[in-house]
Amino acid sequence: MTRFVSTNLAKKLQESKMSNPYILPAEHDFWIKTPRRRLLLSSDEEIEAKYDAKAERIVTETNREKLVNFYESLKRPNYMDPRPFYQRRQRWTADRQSQLIESFLINIPIPPLFVYESRPNVYEVMDGQQRITAIKAFYDSRLTLEGLERWPELNGRTYATLPDRIRAGIDRRSISWVTVLSESSENEEDAFSIKQLVFERLNTGGVKLSAQEIRNALFAGDFNDALIKMSRLDSHRSVWGLPKYSEIEERQVPINLADSGFYLEMEDVEVILRFFALRHAEHYSRGMREFLDFYMQKARSLSPHEIEELERLYEAVVELAAEIYGDLAFKPYVQDKLSGKWNWGTRKQKAYADAVLVALSEQLGNGSELIVQRENLLELTKQYFQEDREGVLVGRGNTKKDVLARIDRLREIFKKVLAAADADF
Repeated sequence: MTRFVSTNLAKKLQESKMSNPYILPAEHDFWIKTPRRRLLLSSDEEIEAKYDAKAERIVTETNREKLVNFYESLKRPNYMDPRPFYQRRQRWTADRQSQLIESFLINIPIPPLFVYESRPNVYEVMDGQQRITAIKAFYDSRLTLEGLERWPELNGRTYATLPDRIRAGIDRRSISWVTVLSESSENEEDAFSIKQLVFERLNTGGVKLSAQEIRNALFAGDFNDALIKMSRLDSHRSVWGLPKYSEIEERQVPINLADSGFYLEMEDVEVILRFFALRHAEHYSRGMREFLDFYMQKARSLSPHEIEELERLYEAVVELAAEIYGDLAFKPYVQDKLSGKWNWGTRKQKAYADAVLVALSEQLGNGSELIVQRENLLELTKQYFQEDREGVLVGRGNTKKDVLARIDRLREIFKKVLAAADADF
């Protein structure tokens, strides 16, 4: 029997420098252990000398500007980039953005923005992206006010349609920001370290960020950008039950995603990172969060070409998963506790998805046959779930042994289906 790859993308993968199961040579280097740095002991005199030299000290200044003038400043090319150091996904709905404008109107104090001066009069926003986006949308008249509690009379209005005195009142309000000056660092590496430190300290309170939002901030770069790009693929959105990507997501949370914690907390990005990291499950240690942190930190060293290879890999795998499983993608086969009946679950399961995607990435060359054998594959999958009394497939355990066992069981399923197809041929 002749088997074909399921997509042209898979063909390209076979022609690439990746070896089966599509591991980049550079990825092997991630797991080479480096010696630990020795702890340096210093005398009081050395510590005081470090302080006197102003080492490890951040230089800041505080600025304050009328809201309308701040908006006009944002129009200047390269003046203030709200998404430089990290691309935190827009979390604010139109309701939340409107509440900020109402706060300005009734003069509620607004916390300062924090920016980094990358060059003279060129700033990168470290904290305050959501507020800046809301202010800009309001003054551009792209934000239609809604959900206002103190000023419900203004619901349905934009900046352009507000009464003159109301516009003037908002224009007189001020916004402040703290600038971390460029002289705080001596080189690009120091600058990155300072931005990391400030970001971490600023985000210890307030709205708790998810693990992936923090990675998104601290491990910014080409690989992180690629994860976000892959999360917008139609096939990825489809298998995770999300609507197709829309450019409105760059400005505010679409109504059809406003209640999706999976989207808002960037779990839809994290599941892609999980796939790439768990292709190396034999190195799994210290729990899922630290394992993913480690892989993402190392992946920052990948070249643009290597990242493109990984993008092609994921696109091929997720397209194949969508073709095989359709609406059943990543849904476990479960037994109802009351009736005892078995059926496909309604909620998608990340641990099960990990195993499906990793095992499937090793079978891209057999993709077409797996699609043909879809019904047999689903029947065998049901059997494996019914026999899984320990709950390995649904992620009850998260040890290295459990992670490897999950992936191995999906490997068995695919191999058995293909072997049966060979025998029938």
